[in-house]
Amino acid sequence: MSSLMVKELDLIEEFRDLSLVCEITPKSVRLGMLKLTNPFLEKVKECQKKDQKLMEKLVLINEGKETDFGVDENRVIKYRGRVLCPMCLN
Repeated sequence: MSSLMVKELDLIEEFRDLSLVCEITPKSVRLGMLKLTNPFLEKVKECQKKDQKLMEKLVLINEGKETDFGVDENRVIKYRGRVLCPMCLN
């Protein structure tokens, strides 16, 4: 097996680790990714922006002064890993 083929196989393995859909054919490699979104979390995020107390917590989070609260990769504020639902959702 040539070193080029080994490198190609290594790249394919790395793409698989990224959770991409990988289809190998004799002439090509096809990659795809399906991303699902949850409109509920988007609504929570928008309502959190309107909540004054949560915005004050966000300042403390950004300053590193708040350890129980955090922000996830979608910019949703969480308390100990749980989503905070502001009053405007009720």
